[in-house]
Amino acid sequence: MGTDRDFQDMLNEYLPNDLLMNEFVKRDYFMTRVEKDNNWKGGKIIVPFHAAQATSVKFGGLTDSTDVSKDQYVRGSIDDYQEVWGSLKFDHRDLMDHSGKVNQDSFLKILPNQVDSFIEYMKMVCSINIMAGPHFATALGDGQADGTIVVDRIDRFQLGQKCTLDDDNSAQLDVYVIAIDVDNDTITVSDSRGGSAYDISAYTTAQNAKFYHDGVLVSGTATNKFNSVKSALLSAANGGSSTLHGKTKLAYPYLQAANIDGSTVTATNILDKIFDGATRHSKLGRKIGKVEVVMAQKHLGSVMKLIEAQKGGYKVSEGSRSASEFGWDEIEITSVSGNRLKLVGVNEMDEDVILYIDWTALVFRSNGFFKKRTAPDGKQYYEVRATTGYYYILDICLFGELEVNAPAKCAIMHSIPNYS
Repeated sequence: MGTDRDFQDMLNEYLPNDLLMNEFVKRDYFMTRVEKDNNWKGGKIIVPFHAAQATSVKFGGLTDSTDVSKDQYVRGSIDDYQEVWGSLKFDHRDLMDHSGKVNQDSFLKILPNQVDSFIEYMKMVCSINIMAGPHFATALGDGQADGTIVVDRIDRFQLGQKCTLDDDNSAQLDVYVIAIDVDNDTITVSDSRGGSAYDISAYTTAQNAKFYHDGVLVSGTATNKFNSVKSALLSAANGGSSTLHGKTKLAYPYLQAANIDGSTVTATNILDKIFDGATRHSKLGRKIGKVEVVMAQKHLGSVMKLIEAQKGGYKVSEGSRSASEFGWDEIEITSVSGNRLKLVGVNEMDEDVILYIDWTALVFRSNGFFKKRTAPDGKQYYEVRATTGYYYILDICLFGELEVNAPAKCAIMHSIPNYS
């Protein structure tokens, strides 16, 4: 029989910080693989790197003393961490028993499902931002007067979700998802929570309409975002950032990942193109053996069809194929020449790029990972009184940033078309 318990006591017992962290890590490919430093308390982090090798080698004599080149060392930096907040709401009437106290049995019936689904969603939000960049979906059709719009990633939308719609010539607009048509990749939005459909015809594909999570955009600029793998590895010419950790990429080869043109990729040649990219990476003197090729599930599906259909050429390494219940699949493929690559299909990946990741090049630094917000009086929840009753709000925070300390160890294939 359940006993009456205090809401704070049950938060401490059934929702500890390590549960939040473990749920996030085991459900997410990126956070499972990346090295983590959970002791960053904020402030500047120095990211040093070896910018240039000493190169004074002369045949037939000594290099003049005034002409000797030196090793060059550069200090990049991360100025501060990014903040992400998630909030859970529990209605008091759903938790209380006949005496008006929070009941343990009621609490445990509601809590696991809410926490589980919320952590899955928060994982997706953070993972997309870290791996792909600030926007999480792109419009495939112009916005309509009836509030509908076709999007490329219908799986990333939820009913009631608040997000920001923006394009190149319109002001950013906060919208709320009020309907989702999965079969037609279409959502309907309102300009207020609980409101009706809102005219979004000003937002067009010609002006690159995109959707962002709440808070990412400030006056039309993606200010509040993680340093993304995609932006760090892409050159500025291919849509990435021009600097990394405060230093100009073009000034130092060490900051430049190999950029591989994927504009001619199709469902029938994608495997060849992936191995061609690995060859390009190797020609630059970089170790392909440590690289994992990370891609959207669509691309891994294309690869698997090719493997099943063809004879020779490529083969799956025995015992290498595995599927995770948490959203990614892995397979190791060997080419006829003996080159071997580990391919990983991930739900959070965008379809226009494929990443060649050496995990020693990345560190996610945070201040304790996910934590419950605690008030000065020790309470880890906020009680609200409304005319409809009382409810509790539990806030979860993540303060952190991605450090890409060796981008030259990685590569990226870009400009992959939306093939069928």
